[in-house]
Order: sequence, then C-alpha cells, then structure tokens
Amino acid sequence: MSRRAVAAVLTSAALVAACSAPSGPEPGDAQADPGTPSAPSAPPGPPSSFSVVATGDILIHPPLTEQAAEDAAAADAGGPDEFDYGPLLAGIRPLVSEADLALCHLEVPLAEDGGPYAGYPQFIAPPELARGLADTGYDSCSTASNHTLDHGEEGVVSTLDALDDAGLAHTGSARDEAEAATPLVLDVDGVKVGQVSYTFSFNGLELPGDKPWLSNPLDAEAVIAEAEAAKQAGAEVVIASIHWGQEYVHEPTPEQAELAERLLAEDAIDLVIGHHAHVVQPIEKVGGEWVAYGLGNSVARHAEPRGVSEEGIAARFTFARDGDSWTVDRAEYVPTLVELGPPIRLVDLTAAEPTDRRTEALERTDEIVLGRGGADDGLTRPGR
Repeated sequence: MSRRAVAAVLTSAALVAACSAPSGPEPGDAQADPGTPSAPSAPPGPPSSFSVVATGDILIHPPLTEQAAEDAAAADAGGPDEFDYGPLLAGIRPLVSEADLALCHLEVPLAEDGGPYAGYPQFIAPPELARGLADTGYDSCSTASNHTLDHGEEGVVSTLDALDDAGLAHTGSARDEAEAATPLVLDVDGVKVGQVSYTFSFNGLELPGDKPWLSNPLDAEAVIAEAEAAKQAGAEVVIASIHWGQEYVHEPTPEQAELAERLLAEDAIDLVIGHHAHVVQPIEKVGGEWVAYGLGNSVARHAEPRGVSEEGIAARFTFARDGDSWTVDRAEYVPTLVELGPPIRLVDLTAAEPTDRRTEALERTDEIVLGRGGADDGLTRPGR
C-alpha cells in the first residue's frame, strides 16, 4: 500500500489499541519489575522487496469534469465550482493504494481554483483532480507531456502548486531552475526510488528561451543524465516515465524500441514506463529489464470514443533486493476500462464482474500486451 495508507493503518491500529486496552492487569497476569527498564526495540530494516504500480494517461476531457461536478453534488458537496473525482477513480483505488509506490501520468495542466477549465486542444482541469488522485493512493505524478505547455508558465505553476497542496510528488516540469535541477527521489519504506519524466513534443509550442527548464523535452542523453543525478542523490532504483509513440497505434514505433534499448542499457535506469498513445501497447524485457511501451488511457472521454481508447492497463512491478542492487522479480499488468455510463467510471477488469464489453476489453488487452513475448519472460496478469 502507499505510504499514506501505511500511516493511516498504523494510526488506526494505535487508536484501537489505546481504546481497548484494559486499565490494569488481570488477576494472575505476570507483571514486570517496574525498576527494570525494557529493552529498546530495534528499528525495522529496509524491505527486501517493494511494489510499483504505474497507470496510463490522466486526460481530463470536459465530460469528466462534468461527471466530477455531478458526483460532488450527489455527495452534498456541490456548488458552482466543486468537483469530486473520487467516484470516477474508485474502481482502481484498491489496486493503487495497495502499491508501495503508485505513479500516475498527469497529461493535462491544472488550473487555479475557479478555472477556467477547458478540453482539447489546450487542456486545463480543476485543481480538485490532484486531491482525487492523492485520495486514490497515488504518491507521485509525471507531468511532462505534449500538453504541459498548453497554458504556458502559468499553467505549469498552477499544476505543480495543486499537486503540492494534495501532497503528491511530481517530476517532468518545474517552476524555477533550482526545482528543475533537483532530481525527484522518493522514500519508499526506506528504499530510495528516483523518477524522471520527459516528452517528445509540446504540440508545436516552444519552451521560453529564458526558461528552458519549464519542462523536459525528450532526449536520450538528458534522460540518462537526470537518472544518473538521481542515483548520485541516493536513488537505488530509477524509473523513467516517457511520453512518446504514435497515437492510437498499438505497436511501438521503431523510435520507441530504439530509445528503450538505449535507456535500459544504462545502469542508471531500471524501468521504462511509456505514455501518450491513448491505447495499450506491449510490455517486454529489453536487455534484462522491463519496458511498458504504453499504458493506454487511465481516464479519458474522447469526443469520438474508439473502444480501444477506453482500455488501459496498470503495470505492476515488484522489485527484490539482489545483493547491493534491485531487480524486478515479478512483472504484471492489470487491464482497466473506462465505462462511459452514465455515470462514467473506471473499472479494474480483474476485479469487476464480467460483461460482454469487459470480456472483449480483457481479451484484446491480453493479446496486445503480450504481443512481444513478455509472457516468455514471466509477464503475468491476475486471474489469467
């Protein structure tokens, strides 16, 4: 589970113990000599393994904002500018919150409270989305995408401010040069994990000449350099979140395959997670390490749904300690589906009751994800 969830469980357990503890010893109970100090308990050591769950594009089209407004109203929290993304995301909350580290890909900027909000071609979503992601169990979000600069520097700043307010870590864009130069290193129950985020495009928009650090354009050497900086800052594992590929195409492009091979050949990068295509792409092992080329959409509501654009996956990797290093000893994928309703809801297909549409999505996702031989290297799906 996420670090927030761990804290909540421990706090609850402590409260229950305090409320239920007897006020004194029962007759016949052995009692310690009050003059003998108890031995201090040893602090727990670092874990021998940890799990990472990463999900696909968070792409907030206007119907999703309208759904969040309806859900806020249904919970008696409605108002002219109130949004609740919790019900939309509730179907994957168990999957996300149970991970030791949960990573989202926030493809769209977030506005200041009060908006305005917009969809394609220049997205900007309500800041309440950040709280919805945090409440679902996410720990960090990559923010480098082709929409990062949709609203310029102001949009970058309001996005990162909203993520900060929700307690979410982030990488891929920055408010100043110092922030951009500081690699993200997360503490996952005592294990230091770095995350870097880069994008192939800003949809024709250009980074300001005096502020090139606003976001990260995709360049292999830059990705490697930041990953190395994360390792120098203490990261034991580094995950690269890459916005790349061709929209609505399941097969990775030659450029994706070439870049994956280049990045995973480096000691500084341990896992590559891909985004942008809005459809699921395969997961495979390259040079002994894993790349998930494209996780599809996590949540989206395109004007013209394609069926495959509502299908996504959560990639789950369990890292195990191997001497002084870490390796993935279990690779899994969990298919998801945006059901367009009403109401619009995100569904974990491995946990939901089967329907014809869910079965169709599950079978198609299996075929695509396993299409480059991942199963031969141990890639699995729960329930398959």
